[in-house]
Amino acid sequence: MGVFIFYINVVTLDEPVNNHLSMLVIFFCIVLLILLVSWAKVNPFLAFLIVSISAGLCLGIPLDKINASVQKGLGDTLGSLAIIICLGAMLGKLVATSGAAQKIAEVLVSAFGTKYIQLALVAAAFVVGIPLFYGIGFVLMVPLIFSITYKYKLPAVYIGLPMLSALSVTHGFLPPHPSPSALVVLFHANMGVTLLYGVIVGIPAIIVAGPVLSQFLKNIPSEPLATFRAEEIPQEKLPNAANSFFAALLPVILLGITAAFPFIGDNKDYLHKVVAFIGDPPIVMLIALIVATYTLGIKQKKNMGQLAGIYTDAIKDISLILLIIGGSGAFKQVLTDAGVSSQIADGLKSFNLQPLFLGWLIAAIIRVSLGSATVAGLTAAGIVSAMLVKDPSINPNLMVLSIGAGSLAFSHVNDSGFWLYKEYFNLTIKDTFLSWSVMETVVSVVGLVGVLILNVFV
Repeated sequence: MGVFIFYINVVTLDEPVNNHLSMLVIFFCIVLLILLVSWAKVNPFLAFLIVSISAGLCLGIPLDKINASVQKGLGDTLGSLAIIICLGAMLGKLVATSGAAQKIAEVLVSAFGTKYIQLALVAAAFVVGIPLFYGIGFVLMVPLIFSITYKYKLPAVYIGLPMLSALSVTHGFLPPHPSPSALVVLFHANMGVTLLYGVIVGIPAIIVAGPVLSQFLKNIPSEPLATFRAEEIPQEKLPNAANSFFAALLPVILLGITAAFPFIGDNKDYLHKVVAFIGDPPIVMLIALIVATYTLGIKQKKNMGQLAGIYTDAIKDISLILLIIGGSGAFKQVLTDAGVSSQIADGLKSFNLQPLFLGWLIAAIIRVSLGSATVAGLTAAGIVSAMLVKDPSINPNLMVLSIGAGSLAFSHVNDSGFWLYKEYFNLTIKDTFLSWSVMETVVSVVGLVGVLILNVFV
């Protein structure tokens, strides 16, 4: 590896790395990361640091700038996710240990039956995922998935993947999530129409990538993290159904209210500021945890010492996940600072392709290269936005969805979602590729097909 890095730096000294060499470096780094984690058994966080620094050297980033890129990527990623994931883990642990997840699972299974539990969870995740950011939705839904897995002896991947496919669709396709919302503004699209089209395109994508795909993945072995494995609690000690659903879904309720406020509230500026503050995801999770501490903790005869122990255990169990996510952010930042995404996109401009497909393709390639769906979507939007000005026949609402679908393509080792799923479900790298990466790709491809079909009729 050292000879390879030396060669690259000699060749690229004082000149930008060309497109072909950039792709070679990305391929080399991804292969190196996979080998370090799966073959050499290196801690994934350390592997990310090694690969990030190697990528910086290979891509010609000055030596005095590489550490800054690594630190910025790690800090920016954890800065936006650490509070949400930690508070979500605490809430999830409490929902699991208090029996609330057990109660919710019993109510859902009683209502739909074990035969249709997948559809119940998909519907719940789709509704929850519209106002909820992906990270919150993931850590909030995991205890429910695992509770059903343990109680009814169902395969974790078989139960979990359909729910997570619904969360992915809402994250990539639907406002008010960051990337779709930004694309709506950039393309001067209509948010209501985009949301409607997104639902039309998203439902088939969820069905194919969720319940249909999971039928082929029942045999994937998975022993999810023990921190979310709730002990079977006697019926008389369980919280009631209303309390259980309220505590688990309070983040959804708060975000839903704050999202609807501009349409139902008055125009007083101070009220908008208050609602915006309360609706910020970390504040939402903090409020939800405080309420759950009382309703599922103190009200259930748990003292603060017991609750503190539950929360400490939750943080211990997700500490490595946080570091891995931070490491993936460092890798992404190095590639971004090296200008890799811009080089790839510029090379695609010369291709004479259908605009909606081109938008999807650019977003997909950047997603594969950098890992971040949001960065892929926004970068692709900046590239194709000029096309919409020159060609008014392109439907801006469908371009939002096309790029959103592309931004979900083939999540792999440079995506924090890949590692969240792998570590929470305790899967091997191979099985994570076979389930998570395939699911995300199916969502992306089916989403593109839906957009192209819809384009014929609107």
